[in-house]
Amino acid sequence: MPSEPAIVHVIDDDEALRESLAFLLRTADIEAKSYASAAAFLDALPLKGLTCIITDVRMPGLSGIDLLRRVKELGIEVPVIVITGHGDVPLAVEAMRFGALDFLEKPFDDEILLQSVRAALRQQAGAAKRQSERAEIEGRLAVLSPRERDVLGGLVAGRANKQIAFDLGISPRTVEIYRANLMDKMQAGSLSDLVRMALIVGMLGRE
Repeated sequence: MPSEPAIVHVIDDDEALRESLAFLLRTADIEAKSYASAAAFLDALPLKGLTCIITDVRMPGLSGIDLLRRVKELGIEVPVIVITGHGDVPLAVEAMRFGALDFLEKPFDDEILLQSVRAALRQQAGAAKRQSERAEIEGRLAVLSPRERDVLGGLVAGRANKQIAFDLGISPRTVEIYRANLMDKMQAGSLSDLVRMALIVGMLGRE
């Protein structure tokens, strides 16, 4: 399990199942909040921190698929696990096309549900970490001078100092100075660090 506090949002019009799922999650040391409808959940929209959604695919009013569509329209990145009844597998497959991470058929084993939830939370924790790392790298890039960015572009493209100097019309020694400065500003210990950072922010795709 991830170390950050996690909240799982359970959405189901069946009160008994909803409360049963919330109880199961809490016994596994996972905080749970429950909602009787997708509309009630969307009104609260409590998606902060490490979280995932468990929703029934069939509900009065907004269905699980309607919920997936709405979450996608809002640009919210959150893993969704869909619960389906007998004969609803085609709906579950459609839900996965709309971005659901997993679907479980009723009746399902408690441990399988917990495994699915833990996998969803691990996935989101990884995505949050990557997003944070990308923002940090972009912040470092923002303080580079235009010439330092030029030299960085040459380095991550695999060019030697002499080639970068020729391309920019400056001396190799000047390239070395820019290179030392940008390594310091980017907090890179090696050229491979710079390349890894460039991959994270998509610089190599633009070269």
